[in-house]
Amino acid sequence: MLMHKLPVKIANPRIPNARFRCVTPRVTDALAVQPVVVAAAAVDAAVAHAAVADISEAMMDFYRNKLALVTGGSSGIGLALARQILLNGGHVAILARRADVLSSASEELGKSKLHHDQKIFTLQADVSKKDEVEKVLRDFINENGLPDMVFNSAGVAHPGRFEELGDDIFHWMMDVNYFGTVYVLKVLVPLMQQRKSGVIVNISSIAGFIGVYGYTAYGASKFAVSGFSDALRSELKPDGIQVSIVFPPDTDTPQLTYESQFKPAVTKEIAGSAKLLDPNVVAAETLKAVARKQYIVLPGSEGKLMYWLHHFVGRLLYPIMDMMVDSAMKKSAKK
Repeated sequence: MLMHKLPVKIANPRIPNARFRCVTPRVTDALAVQPVVVAAAAVDAAVAHAAVADISEAMMDFYRNKLALVTGGSSGIGLALARQILLNGGHVAILARRADVLSSASEELGKSKLHHDQKIFTLQADVSKKDEVEKVLRDFINENGLPDMVFNSAGVAHPGRFEELGDDIFHWMMDVNYFGTVYVLKVLVPLMQQRKSGVIVNISSIAGFIGVYGYTAYGASKFAVSGFSDALRSELKPDGIQVSIVFPPDTDTPQLTYESQFKPAVTKEIAGSAKLLDPNVVAAETLKAVARKQYIVLPGSEGKLMYWLHHFVGRLLYPIMDMMVDSAMKKSAKK
């Protein structure tokens, strides 16, 4: 998403007294119409600075001595979540594909333990492979018990124009982002239902509720996570199981570094110089919201604004998005 100037205050109906500065359409340059969060950079920087230190007693009560499974927990948002769960007195089991990265992450997480009794487990598995996920999780549960909560943070992104993306990319996005979430929960949910408790947190994306140029494959997989989570929340609430969904904006992670090399010129132009969110901000806001039993989690000021625009302004957002793309295409053509 984007940042510019021309401030206008907009109230967030879900957050009392919250105000965001956004850009209105430029009357002097119709091709450069961009909705923007200008104050977001300063706000999110302040949150990032305090993210790890801001640990309330209520937060610690929610996570203390709880075992959290974090998929994709060896890097990015998953690693930040695992770190802050430890800082809140919990135990973590991080699941990822690569043994070397898991080992490094485990060593790093050890520095965040509040006491030596806290446990850090590492599970090696590819979430897109159902049999592998089932075996690893069932073996872990038999030995260590059923996790109290799960954060489905494993994900991949590979942007590109629709006609240039191979079918394999579409399958890869769905296999990891959507089915990777489903496969993990297929193991855990029946056991949580027997126990009558559990917390499920699925990580989607802003691209999971707004279609973004260059993200037909990725966006579809994150929309799938969103729809799946909506239905799952309704089904599991009677069983005492909490479900939350997180919609992070662009976040400073190794995954974003990977995908940046494949972004179409128009996508890069639209993104501009927008400030990336710190993964610690995403983790801190997520853990706070989950502890408050909040279903929809919108880390960062930009995410809150975009969600508000999409859900409360509705169809008016699409002409704005179209003009942003048109402007970006013209600018990239001049380069």
